[in-house]
Amino acid sequence: MAAVNISQILADTLSPDANTRIAAELKLSEVLTHQEAGLALAQLVLAQDVDTPIRQSASIILRKYVKERWSPYFESFKGNAPSVEVKSQIRHAVLQGLSDPNRKIRSLCAHTLSYIGNCDWPDEYPELLNSLIALISSSSSDSVHGAMQVFTEFIKSDLTEDQILPVLRQLLPVLLTILGSTEQHTPLTRARTVSVFRQCVTALYMVKDQHPQAVKEATATILPVWLDAFKVLLNLDPLKDVSTQDNWDGLAVRIQVFRTLDVIHTSFPRGMASYVRDYLDASLHHLQVLFQTYDHFYILGSGSAPGSSEEETVELPHLICPLFDFVSNAVRGGKAKDWLQAETLNGLVSAIFNYSQITADDEETWATNANAFVAHEEDDTQAYGVRVAGFELLYTILNRSPAQICATFQTVIQQVIAASQRARESGSNVWWKPLEASLAAIGSQSEEVLECIEDEQDSGRPKPIDVENLLANVIPSILHQSDFPFLQGRGFVFASQFAKLLPLQIAGQYLEAAMHVIESNSAGIPVKISAVKAIHNFCEGAEESAITPFVSRIAQDLGPFLLVTTEDTLSLVLETMSVVLDVNKGQWLTADLANSLVLAVLEVWAKNNKDPIFLSIFTDIFASLASSTATGVYENVVKQALPTLCASIAGAKPQEAWIAGSAIDLISSLVRGAPESGLGDGFFGLLAPSLFNCLSEAEDRDVLQNGMECLALIVRKDCRQILEWRDPSGQSGLDHVLKVIARLLQNDDESGGLVIGDLIIHLLRRAGEAILPVLPELLQAMVSRMLSAKTATFIQSLVIPFAFLIYNQPDTVLYLLESTTTNGRNGLDVLIQTWCENAETFQGFWQSRVSTLALTKLYASGRPSLQSLMVKGDIILKPETKNVIMTRSRTKTTPHEFTSVPFPVKALKLLVHDLRSGGESATIPKAEYDVDSDDGDEEWTEEQNQGFKQEEFAFLSEMLGPRGVNFDNDDILEETDDEDLRNDAISQIDMQENLVSFFKDCATHNVNNFSANVDHLSAEEIMVVRHAIDH
Repeated sequence: MAAVNISQILADTLSPDANTRIAAELKLSEVLTHQEAGLALAQLVLAQDVDTPIRQSASIILRKYVKERWSPYFESFKGNAPSVEVKSQIRHAVLQGLSDPNRKIRSLCAHTLSYIGNCDWPDEYPELLNSLIALISSSSSDSVHGAMQVFTEFIKSDLTEDQILPVLRQLLPVLLTILGSTEQHTPLTRARTVSVFRQCVTALYMVKDQHPQAVKEATATILPVWLDAFKVLLNLDPLKDVSTQDNWDGLAVRIQVFRTLDVIHTSFPRGMASYVRDYLDASLHHLQVLFQTYDHFYILGSGSAPGSSEEETVELPHLICPLFDFVSNAVRGGKAKDWLQAETLNGLVSAIFNYSQITADDEETWATNANAFVAHEEDDTQAYGVRVAGFELLYTILNRSPAQICATFQTVIQQVIAASQRARESGSNVWWKPLEASLAAIGSQSEEVLECIEDEQDSGRPKPIDVENLLANVIPSILHQSDFPFLQGRGFVFASQFAKLLPLQIAGQYLEAAMHVIESNSAGIPVKISAVKAIHNFCEGAEESAITPFVSRIAQDLGPFLLVTTEDTLSLVLETMSVVLDVNKGQWLTADLANSLVLAVLEVWAKNNKDPIFLSIFTDIFASLASSTATGVYENVVKQALPTLCASIAGAKPQEAWIAGSAIDLISSLVRGAPESGLGDGFFGLLAPSLFNCLSEAEDRDVLQNGMECLALIVRKDCRQILEWRDPSGQSGLDHVLKVIARLLQNDDESGGLVIGDLIIHLLRRAGEAILPVLPELLQAMVSRMLSAKTATFIQSLVIPFAFLIYNQPDTVLYLLESTTTNGRNGLDVLIQTWCENAETFQGFWQSRVSTLALTKLYASGRPSLQSLMVKGDIILKPETKNVIMTRSRTKTTPHEFTSVPFPVKALKLLVHDLRSGGESATIPKAEYDVDSDDGDEEWTEEQNQGFKQEEFAFLSEMLGPRGVNFDNDDILEETDDEDLRNDAISQIDMQENLVSFFKDCATHNVNNFSANVDHLSAEEIMVVRHAIDH
């Protein structure tokens, strides 16, 4: 196929005539099915006598051809791959294109060759790497430019562990030469060498565990040379790179250098330690000398930044962000202590405040786009940029030296206030920007600042920053600056962030002002959103007595916002409504206000019932509304919400499972908020038909899990309604609940996990004698399911109900199990084997305790059926598995083997483990390990343990508990929703004392041949038992 034919087709695809263009595109699609089409395109790309637009089009189509016709390696492959010989010719031509005089042709060929390399190297195209290195080693700047673009992608994705080190020895010296050739190569080409070097550093870090000595030698040789080069580059005047009006290409080198410094500091901090001070000085110098340019083009928007000479984006923010990141990383790593002195800090904080100013583009966008403004203000949704990176850096330095940084805040904010006043008096219309940025910066660290103030005052030292003065003398005047809505809004937010410092009367005045803004028809988007945000913060941080007088009015004003906002703004309004309803536990609500809020929330839910973030807020709002103790509120909330939600469950189509799932979730919230007296007459009667019908047919795991949670809550709150309800055929609510449990036990999907166990536990605790007739059948189903259960949480759901029953009625349950047979195995055997294998993985405070207590009952029972029961003991250590990390593949070829021990011995082993977890692990000598590290962390100890004090480490140790046990302790880390279990007698037992008493009693009376069983324990376990008995 002649290249000239392709050339004409491509020319026609660029025709202004639509018919000609469409016909050419159809013809081109047909031509590309032929094997020789790729070669014809490659030849056309290289043809110097063809017009550039045609050559560019040919290159673009060639890349498309490679993705669709080259190899099944590509997902978009359509068949008719070229022959080996044709592929070789195409590769050769594309490689030649990297040296083409035309920059765009070089770039397009680089992209195509990257695709080919991804597919063919090294097996089918082994010479690619050497060819690229030859090009970047040549004297042709065009060849270097083209090849470097391939390398940028190549190092990132294609080198294997074994190839990295040899390639780097060959490649890096050439890259360094290009970086230093300022006259021969463009800044963008030189910047690519730094980018490739950074990828090499990352690659070295990834293989340092496989090749520790080789990587250590490589970094010792390579890093100093490059770090010296970076030092020279950063010491050049950065203003020269932004002084030209044509382009800012020179910034590209600095951008890549700071990105690379960040990676080196993370990967090989020891190699960088002696350079950190110089780089930090250079960082601060860059911030100071480049600010005027940043101010002109970005904050003031007085012109368009020149950008780059190629397609790559080169902007000042792209330099400032990695610069901030590097400084943060250096400070966090403990290497900047000597650098963070008063003069440096003042300059650094001032620079961060300066660069945090709202840009002209942001100002224009946020003034009209509420969602964009909210997204930027919220921690969870902030788009990464200069302002966010600056605040992150403030957080880092503030955690290193809180009092010193707060004092610096005080100094700099006073300077900013004075400068803003002078700028305003001189007629500047942007005088407000530095003040807004400074308040935003300090406000972003409000929690840390408040903690620092408290710590300093507790220690008898003066406050390092006078926030009260700002709140009394600066912020009030800002609240009236309606011509400057961003500053006005910032005043509201700043005051709310420090609400704890406000006297009640002043807090009330701020709330009154915020309400006025929300109710105003003339206030713009930024200030209204800021006022809502301020109310949110006030409700969370201020004294309830300051908020209570306004709270009803706030709720009334926020209601209409729910119906007119979307996305991020709606999320803010919902979150604010949620915290408002928590004020004074909603005692201020009236039935009418609650009605209107329920209707508004249901309307918003109907439009957003697929959004999990919104749904979590809806559930909080419903729970708060339902839990209000105000007269008639709960009844009215249920009356308004329950029929609508039940109808949604009944009407949800199978392909719209999220509707039913979220409706059930909201009903669960109503149940959570219900009074202790019960759900109210008719609640379950209205819900039961739609809920049970849904759960009998649903396949969606979220719907089933939500349904189980809802039923468990109803059992806890008002089990009587379930027991008394009957369907038209006469079946009770309990019958239907058991049907749901049976269905889920038969389900192969075990994602329900702990929820099934919770429901069964609460049925056993609450249903009383009503469950006795069906108990044997239920237990039989649970034992049968144990044989096929796979996940730890699901197994726990099956075992813990037995543990509870055994703790309360051991003889009855054991008799049932002994008389049960499942797949030819005794039911007791199945339970005990499953229990013993999984006991150490059980989660939850109450659940772990009931398992332990039941084991003591089983051991003490001395039941003959348990004495001869053999279970899995300790792992057998073999020479081939000792001190070896057992991966999945190794475990398959060399599976673990375990000893076999009688159940009484295993029960003692588990109880000893629980005793040690309860705080007795100190009785066991601990091995000390000292592994030589190359990460440079050994110097951190001098840095006050990375900002932690000794007592903070002690607190952390206490929180974790021995072997991290307290992460399962819900009383310590998180109050569970399940108050029943939290208040249960089992949760009140002193487990340490209980276990010690158990061991002492067993030893005294030789319970169940205790002394002989103890002899079968390990040496460490025997030490624990002896310690318990002797103390």
